[in-house]
Amino acid sequence: MGSLTKKQKNVLIRIIITAVVFAALLICEHTGIFEPLPQWVQILIFVPPYLLIGYDILIKAAKNISHGQVFDENFLMIIATVAAFCIGEYSEAVAVMLFYQVGELFQSYAVGKARRSITDLMDIVPEYANIENDGVLEQVDPDDVEVGDIIVIKAGERIPLDGIVTEGETMIDTAALTGESVPRRASVGDEVISGCINGSGLIKVRTTKAFEDSTVSRILELVENAGNKKAKVENFITRFAKVYTPFVTACAAVLAIVPPLVTGGDWGEWIRRACIFLVISCPCALVISVPLGFFGGIGAASRAGILVKGGNYLEAVSKLSTVVFDKTGTLTKGEFRVSEVIPVSCTEQELIELAAHAESISDHPIALSIREHYGKPVNSANVTSSEEIAGHGISAEISGKRVLLGNKALMEKFGISSAEHNGAGTAVYIAADGDFMGTIIISDGIKDGSAEAIRGLRAAGVSRCVMLTGDRKSEADAVSKALGLDDHYSQLLPSDKVTIVEKLLAESGGGLAFAGDGINDAPVLARADVGIAMGSMGSDAAIEAADIVIMDDDIRKIPLVMRIASRTMRIVRENIVFALAVKLAVMVLGALGIANMWLAVFADVGVAVLAILNSMRALRA
Repeated sequence: MGSLTKKQKNVLIRIIITAVVFAALLICEHTGIFEPLPQWVQILIFVPPYLLIGYDILIKAAKNISHGQVFDENFLMIIATVAAFCIGEYSEAVAVMLFYQVGELFQSYAVGKARRSITDLMDIVPEYANIENDGVLEQVDPDDVEVGDIIVIKAGERIPLDGIVTEGETMIDTAALTGESVPRRASVGDEVISGCINGSGLIKVRTTKAFEDSTVSRILELVENAGNKKAKVENFITRFAKVYTPFVTACAAVLAIVPPLVTGGDWGEWIRRACIFLVISCPCALVISVPLGFFGGIGAASRAGILVKGGNYLEAVSKLSTVVFDKTGTLTKGEFRVSEVIPVSCTEQELIELAAHAESISDHPIALSIREHYGKPVNSANVTSSEEIAGHGISAEISGKRVLLGNKALMEKFGISSAEHNGAGTAVYIAADGDFMGTIIISDGIKDGSAEAIRGLRAAGVSRCVMLTGDRKSEADAVSKALGLDDHYSQLLPSDKVTIVEKLLAESGGGLAFAGDGINDAPVLARADVGIAMGSMGSDAAIEAADIVIMDDDIRKIPLVMRIASRTMRIVRENIVFALAVKLAVMVLGALGIANMWLAVFADVGVAVLAILNSMRALRA
């Protein structure tokens, strides 16, 4: 059974000793050695193994009763076994407790394995941080590191805090956070996040967050709290068990008392049937296997770099019929590139040079893409003035020329005739001294895997895929056509996106998920049934806003989490139907006197073990 905890080993030792003693007692019982002995002597013989294997159950039941929690499986076990002693079924009383403990041990091991699966997966808590003092490295608690401190991370060490690389170059293993097997390169100026492993070279990092605000702390908090957000079926099972246990206890009491009173039958026989009824009725299989199934599903998703904030969201994902996407950064790369240069009154090189100088002071992604395409240092001395015209573009004086760069509305504002671009991409119009110079087309390429993700969603049962974007209609049309989306909406403000999502929610036959970057789309993520954020390696905004976080931005993991959710729900339903069907059948047989105590033990312990084994399947990603 692999590694056991100290507590599990102690229980195993008790089980082995009791089993050996019990086997010897059974042999003596069947050979008739005990027959001449008085009943009280036989009781004294069987009580020690009973107490050895069941003393902790007796203690738990007493504690629960003292706290007002009478009806649980411990109470049922005691009532059933004590009653068995009262009617002379001593070996059966020991057997029930023995096999119940075997089932409890198996259950404990299975739950521990599920927890270890997630603990190993999320074993990203750094034990220390290296601070350099007078040329000597000192290991300190990550909690003691201040924002802005320089920490040293050697090859093979886990990154303890989020920060920016100030010295060195390395390959970062992000598998614990993203599920990616391929390391990422990090050099001076790059951001690194806690929980990842420094794979190759020594680096120095200036911390940007305190440990309690770091990515690793936020993710661990998310995983720890995931179990608190129960799915509807989990809440149902919890409520069901609270009603079910006292109900079956009352039924057992009626079964033990009413038939012999009415028919004048054998009291011992009916008490025996009531004991069997109680053993069968323990709700362990349901109470343990259902939460374990959801826990396994969350673990499987985590292993793939998908953080699910609770079983309720896993249940909701399994019912999705509509998925709505933000465009930039979700379906597309969010990396603007110059795709076309269309000169009119100058050469292509002159046009891109003019645009690069006009955009020399801007940090806008479009400006950055133009300067990157230019590929040369911009001589800022040539730019004598620059002014941003809100909602239109830029007006700059470059080498004595008044240059206008921006959208079509900017050209119209200054009465400049220009050829309108109606194709895909964002058009940047450029004019100098009132003359139209040409157009530069900026495009955001479709993200690798987007088309595959859409196909995966269709296969997973999603009937409608919709895209929302603030871009122009022509750009939205091109992306929608390329990916085969059902619908798309363009030129939207953030408030418009919320309105459209509410409209789609009303039209949706099932659940609706919204997938976005988690930064600009927080209102829409919150409004959808399930908010899915492209986590950007664990950005704070993504973790806060969404119900599910895709840690490495791989959109193909949305259909993957749907498949995991569907399988988890199927396993949970299988456990519920199987456990209830077997228990109901054997309870009826027990009440009719057909089922014996051994069959009752199978209906309780055996069904619980099989249901737990079935739940463990959910752990596979």
